[in-house]
Amino acid sequence: MRSVVTILTIAAFASVPLWLRDPYLMNALITTGIFIVAAMSLNLLLGFTGQLSLGHVAFFGIGAYVSALTTLGFDVGLPGGFHVVHDPWPPIAGFVLAIIISGLCGYFVGRLSFRVRGAYFVIVTISFAEVVRLVALNWVELTQGPLALTNIPSMALSLPGFGELALHTKLQNYYLVLAVAVAAYVLIMRLVRSHFGRAMRGLMENETLAVSVGIDVTKTLTLAAVISAGIAGAAGSLYAHYIRIIDPEVFAFINTVTMVIMVIAGGKGSLAGTIVGGLIFGLMPVVLRPIMAPEAQWIAYGGVLIAILFVLPRGIVPSLTQRLSRQHGKTAAVGRVAFTEHSAKEHA
Repeated sequence: MRSVVTILTIAAFASVPLWLRDPYLMNALITTGIFIVAAMSLNLLLGFTGQLSLGHVAFFGIGAYVSALTTLGFDVGLPGGFHVVHDPWPPIAGFVLAIIISGLCGYFVGRLSFRVRGAYFVIVTISFAEVVRLVALNWVELTQGPLALTNIPSMALSLPGFGELALHTKLQNYYLVLAVAVAAYVLIMRLVRSHFGRAMRGLMENETLAVSVGIDVTKTLTLAAVISAGIAGAAGSLYAHYIRIIDPEVFAFINTVTMVIMVIAGGKGSLAGTIVGGLIFGLMPVVLRPIMAPEAQWIAYGGVLIAILFVLPRGIVPSLTQRLSRQHGKTAAVGRVAFTEHSAKEHA
């Protein structure tokens, strides 16, 4: 049943460009899809290991800058009179390098951070994101600082026999983001249903008990951080090649808050919840912009989040699933009682 629902959902998203002709809404869907991929990566940490990272946007931004610099090229001077010169590479190479380097940064942060827990872990991740932002802001020779990296090439795919296909249009980018989102969803789903996923859940539920049965806490959490950071880096790469301009504002704290809201509202630990929460809070500004002032939009944004968590405290998808299960259980129980009474009357 789950497989059928998943296939139908993918088909529904794939059909959107067939009937949606508004370029503004298509642009909103593409950027929302990119942030949903980033939110999926955060959900792997927050929803399945219980570790809240408020510096997750660092990996998103690192992926964006790595991919942009790989395709633009650079000539950077180093202490001692040395120069590092890099000629432009194809965008797909930047996409792959964004995943690898973001994953390596996730390993570094994981090895450093997972020796502490709770508020200390949150502080470490925020500090890392701020350090990366300051590097992007001040290393002007490499990143152009506040002037931004511009004219970033669109994503391009090499097709054997057909040459290189540059993805310039919104339609092409929509399907690219959809493909990456599906790949990230499948990867995370396979992970959380594997032995590794059970180890992550065990650490979240009862770390002491998990350690007693042989689960390596640091190794498990660090591997989760690497995979999570790699997926966030992929989202950052998509963002850079779609927007085609990147500045240090990509590391803004509000982007992390957006990811957290998507995860919490949809339901942390729920694969579908991140998508539902992402669509609601990614597209809500588009709906509110014509009818509300910017300040009122933020008030409405917060009000909707509070209302969701008040009515559905576990998030949209887990809470609704639980209520439907209870309703189904009550219906089944009533049916069993009715069947028993009918059988008793026939026997009498």
